[in-house]
Amino acid sequence: MDLLSVLAEVEDPRSEKNKLYPLEEILLLCICALASGAEGWEGIAEFGRDKLGWLRGFLPFANGIPSEDCLGWVMARLSQHAFRTAFAAWTQSVAQLTDGEVVAIDGKTLRRSHDRRNGTRAIHMVSAWASANRLALGQVATAQKSNEITAIPELLALLELKGCIVSIDAMGCQRAIAEQVQAQSADYLLAVKDNQPELHEAIADYFDTARASHFEGVEHDVYEETDAGHGRCEVRRCWVAEDLCTLPEPERWPGLRSIVMVEAERHLGAHLSHEVRYYITSLGADARSIAQAVRAHWGIENQLHWVLDVTFREDDSRVRTNHAPANLNTCRQFALNLLRREPSPASVKRKRLRAALNDDYRAKVMFGE
Repeated sequence: MDLLSVLAEVEDPRSEKNKLYPLEEILLLCICALASGAEGWEGIAEFGRDKLGWLRGFLPFANGIPSEDCLGWVMARLSQHAFRTAFAAWTQSVAQLTDGEVVAIDGKTLRRSHDRRNGTRAIHMVSAWASANRLALGQVATAQKSNEITAIPELLALLELKGCIVSIDAMGCQRAIAEQVQAQSADYLLAVKDNQPELHEAIADYFDTARASHFEGVEHDVYEETDAGHGRCEVRRCWVAEDLCTLPEPERWPGLRSIVMVEAERHLGAHLSHEVRYYITSLGADARSIAQAVRAHWGIENQLHWVLDVTFREDDSRVRTNHAPANLNTCRQFALNLLRREPSPASVKRKRLRAALNDDYRAKVMFGE
């Protein structure tokens, strides 16, 4: 599914008399500009005026480039649901998800999208990340972090997850979410913290007791790996057991097969830090695979959220009106996926610079030309 076809299918919220600039032209302009280093409406409009001839090689742009006010007005009224649905459909058409690929779900707050004058809170985006493909798969906006519980099922419904492992932080450790993942023919790996106090206590007690006896008589699998470099050494250990008899009502968790404990020790000079995390999963007791899935989950922080914050300067954006913050986030994720799909080994930052300077390279990023 090519980019222009997807953008042409997004429903335009405007009446016919207000369609001086076609919606697909506006969306293409925004995505191209963001892939080339622009950040806000002014930067996007300036990019369009400078590159109008190049843009006309792909769409007519018969009436030229809309002003920054027009861009903001349209994107504030564009249905974020319609736009994110188009993004998810396009991404899944270009991503080849394989059995066992980790799809990480996590949230990120757009910190400057709040509007104190109108009493609106900052937008919180819940995103899905394909670890092996290194692509964003979709996103849903919520009014606050606590609404992740309702946003996650909506996001999962956008995705084709068959054969994947869906990893979610503790906010998503809910029976209904586990049931939905199973219904979509995927496995789940859910972090367990104090928001599920009885479950958390039961898993912690199980592994504390088992470790005290050196797992004597306890069927389990264990995996350990060590990373060292730059004066730092990290040791990670993962224990998995399929014994669920000590859990409170394990039958209420659809497909539950195993409980997991992951321990991380980080040595930095004389400083030692220690962290223990617990999980439930529909996977069997394969400690190596589960340890790799746990580690893959953090790609959403390092390769999506961090890049949006640092490279695209998303947290500095003061776009606040209606659907505009969520839609601009979707445009950034479009741009990021396009840059990541371009096969050269350069960083996203360098690719954006090259796209700003080189029309042929930008065409390659956007359309594979």
